[in-house]
Amino acid sequence: MNTEFIIDVAKAIQQTILANENTLESLDRAIGDGDHYINMKRGANAIVELQAELAPLKPDEALNKIGVKLLSTIGGASGPLLASFFMSMAKVLGTQARENKALKDNGDASLLNIAAAFAGGVQAIIQRGKADIGEKTMLDVLIPVSNQFVLLATQSCDVKLICATLIHTAEQGMLATKDLIATKGRAAGLGERAIGHIDPGAKSCQLMIETVCKLVLESEN
Repeated sequence: MNTEFIIDVAKAIQQTILANENTLESLDRAIGDGDHYINMKRGANAIVELQAELAPLKPDEALNKIGVKLLSTIGGASGPLLASFFMSMAKVLGTQARENKALKDNGDASLLNIAAAFAGGVQAIIQRGKADIGEKTMLDVLIPVSNQFVLLATQSCDVKLICATLIHTAEQGMLATKDLIATKGRAAGLGERAIGHIDPGAKSCQLMIETVCKLVLESEN
């Protein structure tokens, strides 16, 4: 992963969010505040607009800049959570770069580096949101994906296998939220009435993970 790829991902995610406006708005109207799509769109647009500023930066610096931007751009609970994710990823990559001369020199992180950074980002969301898997949030997607990513990267699995597995894991986690009672966020006040509805944050994360994985697969062909 290098900064050029981060920029490509930002553009692809922006298009994915825009293409799924109806889906995200519908899910959020059912159990949320109705502003999830607007916030995700605002954040995606803001990152793409940073392209010229991100380009000369190293990956960890670019991710940290993205996190800072999201903190001041996205409203509601999503802003601080997603900002923490990117800033924590940046911190992990920065630490890795200081310990790895090759990574420091060329900024091109390995799959294992990226998996560790992703896990660090997810852990930051857990700590900041004081939530865990099974509470009908984005973590029902992010935690299983993070665990699978670290496991497969540690085993030096093929990139195509990793991407296919993460796409499947994200989808299963997203679908699982439909049968859960929310204990965090706006939906928590609905109790059992939230059952039968997919969590919008989980759906957004599933879409973004799928987008990134497909972009990686395209680059492999």
